[in-house]
Amino acid sequence: MWWSRLKSIKIGTIIAGVANVAVMILGGFLVYIAFPSCDGHKIYPIVFVSMAAGIKFCTMIKTGIVQEETAKTVVDSAVNTNICNERRIRYKTWLWWTRFAMVIAFFQLVSATYLMFNMAKYVSNDRVHPSRCALGVASDGNGWIRKLLVLFVIFVCFVALVQCFIGSDVLRWRSFYATQDDVWKAHYHEVFDYTIREIMCCFGRVEYLTVSEEDEIYSVAKLLGDLVAYRASGTGHLELLAGLALLQKHSQSSLSYEEFLEAPKERLDGAATFHKFAEAAYTGPLLDVGRNLVLFPCAWLYRQGVLSLWTRNRRPVLDGDNWWRGHATAFLKYVKLSQDVLRRGRVCKERCKAAYFILVLHHIRSIVITIRGTETPEDLITDGLGNECLLSEEDLDGLLNGNIKPCMKESVKSSFPRYGHFGIREAARELFMQVDGNPRDDSSDSTGFLSSLLGAGGECDGYNVQIVGHSLGGSIGTLLGLRLYGRFPNLHVYAYGPLPCVDSVVANACTEFVTSIVYDNEFSARLSVRSIMRLRAAAIMALSQDTTADATMVFRLARRFLCANKCVLRGVDVNHRPEDHQVFGGDNKEMTRDFSLLNEAGANSTNQNVVVMDDGDNEFINPFHDFSAELNRLGDSVSQFMESIHKSENVLAGNPIEMFLPGLVIHVIPQQKSLDMPLWTSWRKQQSSQSYKAFIANRESFTDIVVSPSMFLDHLPWRCYHALRKVLEAQNAQDAAKESQIV
Repeated sequence: MWWSRLKSIKIGTIIAGVANVAVMILGGFLVYIAFPSCDGHKIYPIVFVSMAAGIKFCTMIKTGIVQEETAKTVVDSAVNTNICNERRIRYKTWLWWTRFAMVIAFFQLVSATYLMFNMAKYVSNDRVHPSRCALGVASDGNGWIRKLLVLFVIFVCFVALVQCFIGSDVLRWRSFYATQDDVWKAHYHEVFDYTIREIMCCFGRVEYLTVSEEDEIYSVAKLLGDLVAYRASGTGHLELLAGLALLQKHSQSSLSYEEFLEAPKERLDGAATFHKFAEAAYTGPLLDVGRNLVLFPCAWLYRQGVLSLWTRNRRPVLDGDNWWRGHATAFLKYVKLSQDVLRRGRVCKERCKAAYFILVLHHIRSIVITIRGTETPEDLITDGLGNECLLSEEDLDGLLNGNIKPCMKESVKSSFPRYGHFGIREAARELFMQVDGNPRDDSSDSTGFLSSLLGAGGECDGYNVQIVGHSLGGSIGTLLGLRLYGRFPNLHVYAYGPLPCVDSVVANACTEFVTSIVYDNEFSARLSVRSIMRLRAAAIMALSQDTTADATMVFRLARRFLCANKCVLRGVDVNHRPEDHQVFGGDNKEMTRDFSLLNEAGANSTNQNVVVMDDGDNEFINPFHDFSAELNRLGDSVSQFMESIHKSENVLAGNPIEMFLPGLVIHVIPQQKSLDMPLWTSWRKQQSSQSYKAFIANRESFTDIVVSPSMFLDHLPWRCYHALRKVLEAQNAQDAAKESQIV
């Protein structure tokens, strides 16, 4: 019992504990021999350092006890879900003890610095003015005291430095969790849950820390915990990053679009015309950081109209706007329109509630509904609620009752249920109630806001309805358009870099009135639960295909990947072979060999049938096993591993539905630059001379994340607008050249 507990302690913890005990003992002895002859202020630094070491050692013991109780509760909660609240309490207790230990470690670092300065000061003074202080005499005569003092200072500095690198964990979580996937998921669920709540608290949302029931953050944390389940078999985060780096190296820099049609000009015209409204919806300081990295506070305050507060009463009123109505001012200032065009809007910071602006543009006979993308922490929560959910008939009212092709309508009706992104669906439902929240079967005479404008005899009778949004806003706008299209047949949705938010049937059915614009390699258009899980597998595949990669590392990652996905593959019916298991005496556990895991990738194994092959950081190897014979029997085990990756893609945990980009997908990509351009040409000139092409893309080609250096920068909205403008300029030039040839 005691030996198993000792093995669960981290090596760094043992080293730090022994060093703290040494500091405490040496410091106490130095104080004992120095106190009769030294003034009190001369030994205060030693007293402080010794006391801090003692407190730190006691804190480490208490933290280890609490960590063990937390780990046992997490293990029990994976089986008994009724103790989730107890698990949360245990985790919080352990977390606060680790933070107290971090405070003590910081105090030790400060005390060590203070000790060094004081020791140097007092020793130098005793050389000039000798005293009876033993610490001063140490520099002169008593050699053993001097050696003891030097040893004490070395230990103090060592403790202060080593505790900055060993982390806050006293015990190894793996000694309790082994390879139990559900337990690791429960552990990381608590990690992400409390981390997100504390981040939200730092942004001023204190109420999230007091929530005890299951809320949106609980769901997001659970999803994130499932995504890092590879830790169940010991695969480290750095190993996954190495695979991602190789994946970026192996990814193709350009795709061939020779077989695709060019995007229709009318769709590109509309996308370029209404793009500024989608970008203007970001009225906070987020995008100003990208536009003006140094002077972004000044730029944001200027857009907010802080320099013209006397015009406050003439500005439009938005729900949730600040006192000086700055968000309305920032929006109108960016689109360069008068204040009377903005009829309604909201700037909110709540879960699953979108910020929006409704404008009436008489000069183009259109009503524009602009929906803001991800800008606040609450928007990130909406993004993170990525599990699939059912779409009701009301959610698809525009497809079921709208003027779309009969074959598309029939495909939607005959294939219920249909699925969508949970967070986006909830935000779209709430926004529908704000925009035109009256059901079709409502017997009352009340009408929604849009219906009052577009109804017979209304101010905007016969106008077009344009719903635009970037990123999250584009996805919410799509689901909003699916509800409104049946009421307003002149509706069109322009989504710039949206998230995959509907299944394939709905995505194909709304092609007539939804346009999704994707710029090059932007990540958001490929971000879904399944794409992230496939990215993990693709990272290891890239590592296995790299000729410079260490074969041992490839086999190790392959084994760990297959072990981590055993719960994913539980739905696959593959028979066990008893010869693939060995029983080791002593603990009566059935242990699976490394290479048998490569054969048994699809086996329906439980957590008890698969025992971890590494205890902490040390791998277990059977010394009597003939690995050469095993290699000959298996053949190309890496290829078998890669086949199991493809197999696991179709049976992901919980079998989530694949989400797709909605409507007509237009992919805007930069063309290869001319090689004859001088190297000394400025970056701005090269950017202005860059040419682009826009093609009608296959939505299935956006189901996998492209690892690229520009995958995040490509998501910036002004990049998409610049590319759209360049495409239209090139098309206009071609049309003009054709007309001149005809003439």
